[in-house]
Amino acid sequence: MHYCRSCNVRVLVAVVCGLLTGVVLGLGVWRMAIRIHRGVSTSVSSTPVQFCRNGGTWQNGRCICTDEWKGLRCTIANFCENSTYMSYTFGRIPVGRYGPSLQTCGAATVNAGNPIATRLCNVSEDGEMRLENATIGSCSENLQTLEKQINNITTESKNISSEAQILTADASKLTAEDITSATRVIGQIFNETRKAEDEAKKVAITTVSQILDASEEVFQKAAETDNESSFSTLIEQMENYSLSLDDETVVQPNIAIQSVTLDDTESNVLFSVQKGSSDSLVSGGTSVTKNADRLNPDGQTELQILLKTGANKDACGFVVYQNHKLFQSKTFTATSDFSQKIISGKIKASGQVPDVSVQMVFNPTYDKRELQLYSYACVYWNFLTKDWDTHGCQKDVSIEGFLGCRCNHTTNFAVLMTFKKDYQYPKSLDVFSNIGCALSIAGLALTIIFQIATRKVRKTSVTWVLVSLCTSMLIFNLLFVFGIENSNKNLKERDSNINSNPADNKIPVRDTIDTPNPSCTAIAALLHYFLLVTFTWNGLSATQLYFLLIRTMKPLPPHFIVVISLVGWGVPAIVVGVTIGIIYAQSGNKSYWELDYRQEEICWLAIPKSSNFIKSPFLWSFIIPVTIILIINIAIFVVITVKVLWKSNHNLKSTRKVSTLKKILSTLSIAVVFGVTWILAYAMLINNDDIRIVFSYIFCLFNTTQGFQIFILYTVRTKVFQSEASKVLKSLSSSFDRAKPVPSASLLRLRVRMYNMLRSIPPLHERFRLLEPSVMTEETSIS
Repeated sequence: MHYCRSCNVRVLVAVVCGLLTGVVLGLGVWRMAIRIHRGVSTSVSSTPVQFCRNGGTWQNGRCICTDEWKGLRCTIANFCENSTYMSYTFGRIPVGRYGPSLQTCGAATVNAGNPIATRLCNVSEDGEMRLENATIGSCSENLQTLEKQINNITTESKNISSEAQILTADASKLTAEDITSATRVIGQIFNETRKAEDEAKKVAITTVSQILDASEEVFQKAAETDNESSFSTLIEQMENYSLSLDDETVVQPNIAIQSVTLDDTESNVLFSVQKGSSDSLVSGGTSVTKNADRLNPDGQTELQILLKTGANKDACGFVVYQNHKLFQSKTFTATSDFSQKIISGKIKASGQVPDVSVQMVFNPTYDKRELQLYSYACVYWNFLTKDWDTHGCQKDVSIEGFLGCRCNHTTNFAVLMTFKKDYQYPKSLDVFSNIGCALSIAGLALTIIFQIATRKVRKTSVTWVLVSLCTSMLIFNLLFVFGIENSNKNLKERDSNINSNPADNKIPVRDTIDTPNPSCTAIAALLHYFLLVTFTWNGLSATQLYFLLIRTMKPLPPHFIVVISLVGWGVPAIVVGVTIGIIYAQSGNKSYWELDYRQEEICWLAIPKSSNFIKSPFLWSFIIPVTIILIINIAIFVVITVKVLWKSNHNLKSTRKVSTLKKILSTLSIAVVFGVTWILAYAMLINNDDIRIVFSYIFCLFNTTQGFQIFILYTVRTKVFQSEASKVLKSLSSSFDRAKPVPSASLLRLRVRMYNMLRSIPPLHERFRLLEPSVMTEETSIS
């Protein structure tokens, strides 16, 4: 009967521990998997999320909609519904774009996996959305085979252009080789000597717009392998094409071309691009004014260029690129994801006209909550060097609120901006954390001193393991309290003045400026190391207890202390060193590699965006090792709890006398030294703010005071400490008695209560030798 009851208790403890551990770890893994799958990080906005609907984001006081929606709150449909043409099915298609068919070419074809047909969603003159007839391609053609047909463009330009448009309809599937082949084919279609049809050239503009939707990484790889300067050739041919449209405008989502003809009474052409509800260029978003004498931008102007034609009375043309992907620079690196528009202005003339000049203003769209504009440079694309250049251009600050430029020639212009990220540095540690860390630091220091000073009296073999654990935890707490805050927090300036000195028009190296702080990087590396060391010693403590309490009849492995010392202090050093080395190598020895390793807000490991989380060093060098250690520790914790601490043998008097309170304290002692309470960190991944705050306080309570808990459970509760404390109290009492020979009755009662309280703190179970290192129990525990 008694045996059955003990079995039920053991089974109940095991089931409860297993369920709690499984629920918390499962919840953490589930939330992490959800974030990785979504590929987007949730950002906190001061504007309610419900205001911008259908995927719209709030930026700079307005909703930025996706291509499928428009309007103040992104609630007006801007797409054609699912449709069918002949035997081909098409999904939802945004206005102004071609949608690929759901049917793709077979695996045995040259164009395997790519859509067979595309269909345009257009807007009629009365504003009604309509679907055009589908264009059907050939599965026996791909971009590489089209490139071989360049010599046939004169006679087959329309078919080649249509095939290129279909093959680039799905930009997410384009490779670097596809981008290179497509730019070569389209560049030759625009080449006047090839005499391609006008319709083929208009379709080619659509192809250019489609390939500009490909990723920046693909364009960078294509530029590295392009030996024929395909990008520059395409840009130059499109400039020439912009002169031949006779006042016609062609607008695609990522490119707009405007041609302007002038007579003898007209000059000085003003070309404007207005902001829309999305980042894409839209029909009606551009305008032309002839005989303009000055720039006149307003709040909705995103880009404006004044081309002063001088004595030239021939045609002029403009090309607007939605982004800079065709302009791959070797001197300027763009890392931000905001749209960087490029504007081209060209005059039709046999040579450079001496009195031609250009004046421009830019009002770029970027998230002003995260970025603060620091400086900019007025540049143009130099076709000789195939890179940005500043010759003949300077800054112009005549129009407030815009980035102004002046140039004495015509070509492709841009402003290269540099930003300072507007980091939100956290406040100092709150009182709750400071108190917890202070208690832990004091408790760990006293525990280390006690373990070393009394090791001969206690005759225990666990001093080295416990001292190593406490040492790593103590150093981590000290670094956390005194070094977690970035010293750049005190240097943060809210200077709204932009560096617009006309004489300072240098091309920046990259578009973001970070203030380096090697000391913060060193603190982050030390925190990374000592926290890994702490978890490693937690795991080694669990391993040692497993050998001593479960495998009691077998000796410890040879050189056990030496081996675990090398593992406990050496393996984390290897992990941290390899992590920093890989990050530094991947950054190409650039100065901003630090922020790939640590955060700027605090001196701790960088938390990457969800889209890159699976590749982040934070996951592989911290989350995964710690999770593995916690799972192993929890498994050993359950085994020791069930088989040792809560096991009752009624044939032994020693186990019958162990109270439930002693068992609970022994269980807590193991849980603390195993770091079991760190599983609460996974519960902090919950999206619900109220629940997350509750778990945050619980996590802070248990883990900031972990060192103090070790002091109470492993130092205060030992008989050696209680004996020494009693001697100290008696010494203080005798000294006080000599100073005051007639103490009051209340003071005597207080002393007696304090002495009895220390003597009454229950020691651990005699069998648990490692956690109650008294002389008597140590001689009889394991045997």
